[in-house]
Amino acid sequence: MRHKYKKQLQLHHEAVVDVAIVGAGAAGLFAAIWAGKKVEGHSVQIAVFDSARKLGAKILVAGGGRCNVTHCRVTEHDFAGSSPAAIRKVLRRFSVEQTVQFFADAGIELKKEETGKLFPVSDSARTILQALLDQAQSVDVSITHPARVTDIDQLPCSVLTKGCEKEPRLRVVSEDGVLLARHVIVCTGGKSLPKSGSDGSGYRLVEKLGHTISKPLVPALVPLTLADSHWIRGLSGVTVPTAVTLSKESGKRICTYSGSTLCTHLGLSGPSILDISRHWLIEQDADSNVRLNINWLPEHSENVLDDLLQDQRIGAFGVLRRWLPDRLARQLCIESGATCTGDLTRSIRKKLVKSVTATPLPVQGNRGFAVAEATAGGVPLEEVQLETMESRKCPGLYLAGEVLDVDGRIGGFNFQWAWSSGFVAGSAVAKSATEGNN
Repeated sequence: MRHKYKKQLQLHHEAVVDVAIVGAGAAGLFAAIWAGKKVEGHSVQIAVFDSARKLGAKILVAGGGRCNVTHCRVTEHDFAGSSPAAIRKVLRRFSVEQTVQFFADAGIELKKEETGKLFPVSDSARTILQALLDQAQSVDVSITHPARVTDIDQLPCSVLTKGCEKEPRLRVVSEDGVLLARHVIVCTGGKSLPKSGSDGSGYRLVEKLGHTISKPLVPALVPLTLADSHWIRGLSGVTVPTAVTLSKESGKRICTYSGSTLCTHLGLSGPSILDISRHWLIEQDADSNVRLNINWLPEHSENVLDDLLQDQRIGAFGVLRRWLPDRLARQLCIESGATCTGDLTRSIRKKLVKSVTATPLPVQGNRGFAVAEATAGGVPLEEVQLETMESRKCPGLYLAGEVLDVDGRIGGFNFQWAWSSGFVAGSAVAKSATEGNN
């Protein structure tokens, strides 16, 4: 399926547009669509710029190429970064139900899986991308790519008298030319999957206009790596449900994430690891003594497991293999000094229980932004007006999507943030643009 977009803007020097959108990912396309829908009947020009040669690369790889559009239940507690109250306010403006309805109206039916994730029934991310591009084209949005925006300048009129909103307030410099815009929405993403175009360049654009970027800026939803010699790396391919816990050196728990865990040739991946990764990286930046451990049998308490391991008839390995893959069960016995068959001394049994329920994970690193599915950090929500997503630092500038300091857990939550924040920004610029043109 081709994703060629027919309408591209023909720029002349310092052409004037009502709305310029920087970035044609999920948030950028959604902002453009809703801006276009809400200005129908008005003479308003919406121009989108993207640095990628092929549009929607990040959408196409999401969910293993299936595109996890959203989750059946999304709340502010599924996100980190900015304050939950601020995140909730934006999410409520465009709900999961509205997301489902939008795609249904665009001819895309979504299905709910056991995990609560919503995917297109086609199981193809290409249908989602094509629906977005078709919707943008139907409301006469122009998309120019590849055309990297290299600079955004505030024009003098933006600090002048009342009525200035009818005049261009920002100068947008791209590789394709220069234009003046009354409204600019920055949807450049974070730093994850830089080959898709989200290479962090958007942060520089908004910092120049007065915004701050939350630090540390780290990969989120990223696999973690262990030392070459660690025994877990020898279990590549093993997948089990676990609970992974991050705690202080004192033992105080910071957070726990449960879900499937995948042992890899480099360390660990899977939903539980991806979800906790951003917390590990941020906490470690502040305190190098934080600890990470994994419970391979979260459905059993230590006392219950201890009682089960006293069954001399089948031995430790026989007990563990009831619930764990043989390779993992055997390795846990070896690491604890337990014989696979026969009786266990009390000290060895206690050591095995601790190994099963709280294996220390001496994380050495992570796979980086090149592999990460999201970015932790960005522009704090306190720097935008939540009713419109307009900057509190620069009139006429709006922000949406991953460029903001909001990142969700795995399961479609980051896409829902893109839809919700993109809707708010797109609707707001449409209202302002039509009022300015009256």
